Amino acid sequence: MKFRLFTFLLLTYILTISTSFATPPLLLPVDGGVNVPILLYHRFGPTVADGMTITTPVFEAHLKYLKENGYHVIPLRQLVDWYLKKGPAPAPKSVVIVEDDAHKTVYSDMLPLARKYNVPVTVFVYPSAISNAKYAMTWDQLRELKKSGLFDIQSHTYWHPNFKQERKKLPPAEFDKLVNTQLQKSKARLEKELGTKVELLAWPFGIYDDYLLKKAAEAGYISTFTIEAHQAGTADSVMKLPRYLLVNADQGKAFAQILTGTVIARHLAY
Repeated sequence: MKFRLFTFLLLTYILTISTSFATPPLLLPVDGGVNVPILLYHRFGPTVADGMTITTPVFEAHLKYLKENGYHVIPLRQLVDWYLKKGPAPAPKSVVIVEDDAHKTVYSDMLPLARKYNVPVTVFVYPSAISNAKYAMTWDQLRELKKSGLFDIQSHTYWHPNFKQERKKLPPAEFDKLVNTQLQKSKARLEKELGTKVELLAWPFGIYDDYLLKKAAEAGYISTFTIEAHQAGTADSVMKLPRYLLVNADQGKAFAQILTGTVIARHLAY
């Protein structure tokens, strides 16, 4: 009888302890050290034109929330410098803001709000679209962004290829040539047009692998970025830093959960 009672109490204790320390389902764990959410935007506007559009009022609400709740928007390079042991750890409640594709609404909508709230932004550009595609900014607009002192212009390859699809279509030698062109030509063109140092790379569609990481390092990139939805922490590699791909539904509680690292896991179509 005593043995049965002891066994019952022991099992109850073990169950209680395991339940107390269980990780909540579907929640992304927060690193105990540095935790910096990198917030990725694409385009803005008065209405949600597509899955990548965040309305301009929602973007401003994000900036207002950050300001009112003690968050500090830091330059992406400051975070990269910490990973490279060239600078101090980011302060608590640090956040990074980035944009992919250099959509024309970065100039019309994002720039005025970046000035209003005095926040730094890194824009990842694929040069083939600049002063060419109707949806993209011009070189003069990019120069104005750079002159503002708030924007850093970096690489998003030369024409935003899907490396996964290209690898299936091309022989190895041709694929290797494509990768070299995409990484090197983008870097060279941006540095020539804007007089800036380009050494950060955002992978198109978030696609990367060990081969692509190696090619990026050979091309002179010191850090590359994915679209994996968790905060950048001490366990991450500087060559594959995660970013939250934001959608218009990331408002209120959903936005706050991203900032605190308790966002419910999700899979987004790019």
